[in-house]
Amino acid sequence: MIRLVGIDVDGTLVGTGGFIHPSIWDAAVRACERGIHLALCSGRPAFGLALEYARRLEAGGWHIFQNGASVVHLATGKSRSVPFPSTWKETLIKQARSTGEVLELYSDTTYVAESTSSWARDHADLLGVAFEPRPLESLTQPIVRAQWLLSQERAREFTSVPHPGLEVAQSSSPLMPDTQFVGLTHEGVTKGSAIRSVAEGYGIPLQEVMYVGDAGNDLSALRIVGHPIAMGNADPAVLEAAQHVVGHVNQGGLAQALQMAINPR
Repeated sequence: MIRLVGIDVDGTLVGTGGFIHPSIWDAAVRACERGIHLALCSGRPAFGLALEYARRLEAGGWHIFQNGASVVHLATGKSRSVPFPSTWKETLIKQARSTGEVLELYSDTTYVAESTSSWARDHADLLGVAFEPRPLESLTQPIVRAQWLLSQERAREFTSVPHPGLEVAQSSSPLMPDTQFVGLTHEGVTKGSAIRSVAEGYGIPLQEVMYVGDAGNDLSALRIVGHPIAMGNADPAVLEAAQHVVGHVNQGGLAQALQMAINPR
């Protein structure tokens, strides 16, 4: 029996060009009618397009944003967010200004990026928010996550170096194929810790949880749920961690996974 499905966004729900296969929404409706909770589990923040997706999946439920740093209940506004280590903020800002690379800082409800590069602009479009560069120090709300936008080579370099006190998760989006997103949260904060929290909130054992993903930041969740599902376009490590593999994101693979949740064998 599957009672909760965690759903990644980029590469799982959303495919090339922002395309969401229409079969997915139909399958989501059927899953909800069967009493299955659907939780968005995104590296994106809890605003813009990601918030719209979450509302469409389950308007009154728990959803996961920012690689697990933000766990938000849409009906009540309750949050289980974990603050970003303050000792890292100044270090990251200095590094961004030294290298010229794109750094974003996030709170629960907004974010800031001071870079005016095309990557920063394209990412604002991907998030579904206005592009408004401003100083990184201007974010006065509690920070829950930092994120680099890097090339594949620089992402490998960055993730190969220890970052004490931080959790480092790398992901990608078919909407920005040349960009790697390297998210930084408090140590121990992952999509896995967040899906565990959501399952506990619903009173659902992890054995009755399905998770569907495609990238490295999904591994922490895939490794603890009873039903780990990889998209056909998933990274090799995700394919290895999965119990089942469904179709490519552009072919509605997520709808196949939801159908498996509705009618488990």
